[in-house]
Amino acid sequence: MDGIHHLLRCDSEFTMNKQATNTPLNGSGLGLRRDMLREMQTQPSAVADFLEITPENWMHIGGQFAQQLHEATESYPLCAHGLSLSLGGPAPLDLAFIRQMKHFLQQQNIQCYSEHLSYCSDQGHLYDLLPIPFTDEAVNYVAQRIRQTQDILERRVAIENVSYYAAPGQQLSEIDFINAVLQEADCDLLLDVNNVYVNSINHQYNAEDFIAAVPAARIAYIHIAGHYQQSEDIIIDTHGSDVIDAVWQLLDYTYQSKGVYPTLLERDFNLPPLSELRNEVAMIEDYQARYQLNYPANQQKKIA
Repeated sequence: MDGIHHLLRCDSEFTMNKQATNTPLNGSGLGLRRDMLREMQTQPSAVADFLEITPENWMHIGGQFAQQLHEATESYPLCAHGLSLSLGGPAPLDLAFIRQMKHFLQQQNIQCYSEHLSYCSDQGHLYDLLPIPFTDEAVNYVAQRIRQTQDILERRVAIENVSYYAAPGQQLSEIDFINAVLQEADCDLLLDVNNVYVNSINHQYNAEDFIAAVPAARIAYIHIAGHYQQSEDIIIDTHGSDVIDAVWQLLDYTYQSKGVYPTLLERDFNLPPLSELRNEVAMIEDYQARYQLNYPANQQKKIA
């Protein structure tokens, strides 16, 4: 069997929280980077239950990379995590881009599409994810743009809670702002547990209280990642290092309080060998397995 078709994970699956009805994802995931593709072809077993791509990095490619992406879509459930929609930006939504995204998601059989609750453009691309002011006005503005995006895509969108380092014009707490957007837009949540931890240190709030206030029924899936500790009270969200114990503990609390959801490891640079990433993915599976007995017998599946 050529390419990466032999990596299809069929030996075991873990039944996720049935509240997450808006995503077909299951188990553990890994963010796919082009640098991983060659090594993935040599793996004797699957690296994760599903993969996530940044669609902007794949939408207009051809040749070998396009073929490898096609093989990945045949071997793994695939989700897409966008960077360029700029849901909170002052410029009108790029409707042509959204239609291109719709075609790409359909073409590649993408299971789930998510975007950042932030903005990244005005009259040009700003090459960063900037925070949206936590105000009632911004809730209405962003929610309308999410609804419009969902209408064009003809699918639900999951928005991700982002890391941020300033909150200009803040009227609402971060969690109240997110929950208001989720309610007004009727969309789903990509819960980034690392971002919750990072923001809790940088903005001095209780991370478990934040998780407790998240509406479980809105969670599509979860992100976990590493970061850079610049000082005792400043953390930079980098996705460039291993996940630390405190973030693993927060993930454990999330499973305990909200249930087990599909959970994906992000690693954007300082990429270690795939075997080391697989070890962190296995840790996700271990944490998920701890709560298997919390589900009714007819929802459980054996973990190999």
